[in-house]
This record gives sequence, structure tokens and C-alpha cells, in this order.
Amino acid sequence: MRKLTCIICPLGCNLIIEESEEIKITGNKCPKGIKYALEEIKNPKRVVTTTVKVKGGIYPVIPVKTSSPIPKDYIFPLLEELAEIELTAPVLMGFKVLENIFNLGIDVITTKEMKVKKGISK
Repeated sequence: MRKLTCIICPLGCNLIIEESEEIKITGNKCPKGIKYALEEIKNPKRVVTTTVKVKGGIYPVIPVKTSSPIPKDYIFPLLEELAEIELTAPVLMGFKVLENIFNLGIDVITTKEMKVKKGISK
């Protein structure tokens, strides 16, 4: 038996998952809880948020995130790849840092604008 708290809607249902020959899910107040629990068991995914280095910006890093959730198995390989990247300011919000990561059709994008630090020319 596993317990999960559904995060799909504001109700925050406490789900109980029993796995035997069949998967039985209880505690949900709407069908979204069942879908969430099944995905969390079979193929858990997460949106990855982190930072990437920036040269010449007003801050040394810029926040980035995946455009959609990615399978959990890809999180650490993605973080390793992002650790090697350094952008150059200025950087616009929504800039694609990486496109189609791991052929998943998902991009890594900046979530904030990064201006050039005064006194630094492009």
C-alpha cells in the first residue's frame, strides 16, 4: 500500500494505492486523482527548475525550467547538461536554453530576463 496526496486540484485528496493483481485507488474526490496516481506509479514526471550560469549579467545565474514535466529518470542527466552551459547577457525571458531535450519534445527555457551588467560591453 502506498499513500499519495493528489496535487492536481486544490482539494489535495489523500490517495491510497493498493497494488496486487490490479491497482486499486481510493480517497479521490474526482477522476483526476485516479489519473494522477496511475501516472505517479507508472511514469512519474516533474517540471525541473534550476539555474544556468550567465556571463556579463547583473546576476551570475538565470532561472530556467522545463517547458513541460519530464520523466524522473531524466532529471539528473539534464542537471548535468545544464551545469555545463553558460549564457551571455542580455538574455530574454523565454529564451530556449536547450531544445527537444532527450528527444522528448520538451525545451528548457529561461523564466526571467537578464540584463547586461553596467560597465560591460557586449
